[in-house]
This record gives sequence, C-alpha cells and structure tokens, in this order.
Amino acid sequence: MAVAKSNAYGHGLYDFAPAIEAMAVDWFGVDSIVEAVTLRKIGIRKPILVLGYTLPDRFKEAREHRISLTISSLENLRALASSPDPRKMRLHLKIDTGMHRQGFLPMEIPNLIQYLKKYPRRWLIEGIYTHFASAKDPASRKDTHYQIREFERALRLFRRAGIHPLRHASATAGVLNYPEAHYDMVRIGIGILGLWPSTQTRRAWEKELSLQPALSWRTIVSETKRLKKGARIGYDFTETLSRDSLIGVCPIGYWHGFPRSLSRVGEVLIRGHRAKVLGSVSMDMIVVDLSDIQGAAVGDIVTIIGRDGKEEITAYEVASRARVSHYELLTRINPLIQKFYFP
Repeated sequence: MAVAKSNAYGHGLYDFAPAIEAMAVDWFGVDSIVEAVTLRKIGIRKPILVLGYTLPDRFKEAREHRISLTISSLENLRALASSPDPRKMRLHLKIDTGMHRQGFLPMEIPNLIQYLKKYPRRWLIEGIYTHFASAKDPASRKDTHYQIREFERALRLFRRAGIHPLRHASATAGVLNYPEAHYDMVRIGIGILGLWPSTQTRRAWEKELSLQPALSWRTIVSETKRLKKGARIGYDFTETLSRDSLIGVCPIGYWHGFPRSLSRVGEVLIRGHRAKVLGSVSMDMIVVDLSDIQGAAVGDIVTIIGRDGKEEITAYEVASRARVSHYELLTRINPLIQKFYFP
C-alpha cells in the first residue's frame, strides 16, 4: 500500500498518485473520504483505503466510488448497519493493540465478531489491521513485540470465527525493523518518498538501503538592498544588523509552510552557499543575508530543501531547526504551491 495521506505528505496528491500507480502498487491509503474520492476523480483505479474516520453521511460516496473504509468503533459500525443503502461496504477493522488511538480494544473483539455475523449482508470484511506506536527505534523492541502479540491474539479470534481477510500492521519503520510483522500487506508512506521515518531507523539501515528524497523546495530572490550596520529587520525589528549587509527578500513565508520558528535561525542555499534568515518569518516573505555570497542578485534560485552545488539542506535539518518533526514540516507545505514533477 502506498500511503498518500495528507496531500501525499505535502508532496502533492494529484501528481503523486498517478506516478505511483504506474509503478504497480497494489493499494492506496489516504486519510479521508475527500482524498479518496479525489483519487477516483483523477482516474486512480486501484483499491483505496481510508485510514481515518468517515462520517456516516459520507458512506454513500464510499460505496459509489468503491472505497474501503476503516471501522474502529462499534458506534461507527452500528451507523453503517443502520444505513438504508443495501449495497455492501468494504471494511478494514482496526485493532487497538496498545497505541490507544483508533481501534477496537481486545476486550471488544468478541462483541465485534458477534455484531459482524449479525449483519453479514451489510459489509465485506477486506482487512484487519493495527498500527505500531514505537517501531521507529529498532533498539527498543519491547513495546512493538507486545503489540504484535496482541494483534496475533486478535487474529486468532477472527480466524476461529471464520473471518480471514488481509492482515496488515507495518508502516515504513515496521517494514524495515519487524519483518515478522509484514503479514499480507505493508503500508509505505514516508519511505516511498525517499525519507527515513526516524534517525534510529536511518542509522540501522543506511548502509544497506539508500533513500533519495523525492522533494526539493525552492523559491527565488525577488529583491535586494544594501543596509548599514544597525539597521533593523522585519516585524517588531527582531534582528539588528551587526555589519553593513546585502540582504535579499524571498517570496516565501509561513502561509506557504515555511515555519515561523525559523525566524533568525533558519538557513537557505543560494549559489551553493548558506544564507541566514534575518528577523521574523512573515506570512508571505523572508529576508536573508546575502553579504557573503558573491554575485547574489535578483532572480537567484533559493533552495529551502534540497541540494545546491556541494551544499545540501535536508528536510531533517529544517525540521530540527524549526523544532518540529520532518513529517509535520512536509505536510504543512501549502497544497496551493505549484509542484513540478520530473522523471
């Protein structure tokens, strides 16, 4: 399963999905019925699973577009059973094996099975799955092994009841660190985009597996000016120049997803050199220090994430400076920003 939730982790759902479907993935995973219907409308034909919650009044769309839904509570299952639509719904049942987010608790499974058997014409049970809370650190295995055991116990109950659907548990970190939990399907999200799920997983696997980030993020220098020592920069004058400086304005800001927490600490690449963010990140622009970059001028490409010459700024570095995870950084990239795809 290629997990394309949250606008394909900020990479752009519209273009990501057709490209990945052409690579012969078996399933797509999305967060919402909105994302799922969007994929159908752009021509995606492979099976799609909504991993998040679906409101009962959206069940009709799921049936019409052959979309599979996650059911993780008896309340949602009852709502589905009471739907006037006679068509079967494709379901994946999520089991809470210890993360305590979505999912049926182990003690609820006997009642769940009984309810499923009560209305067999209302649904097609395609899958049973869980999600690991701490699979990203291969040196800390106790909790994930516990979750695997809980999932196995749940699967045994379903088997005894004659329910034998697809089983899946592992996301990118689980695929790498817990081969015993591959089951019938694995869910690859951040890894399919060329990024490691965690520093610990990268350290364990980087000698055997090379990941190349799919995304680079760039803007331009739109304006330059020379300022004297002591000049103050940006809203609330949060930075005072310690020397005569050449500054550059770049049309990127927190509206675009460039974190405001990078004020005064962020860096970008221009002509293969690092340039510091000066003052506060504004809604639609930043100011950077061009003083040490020979020949810097209006129109120069500014790399926020990616490589420029011998220098590289990674999503991990930007996220660390911004004090967020790289998942959060990428999914906050404004979906209205135009994406360019290259083979």
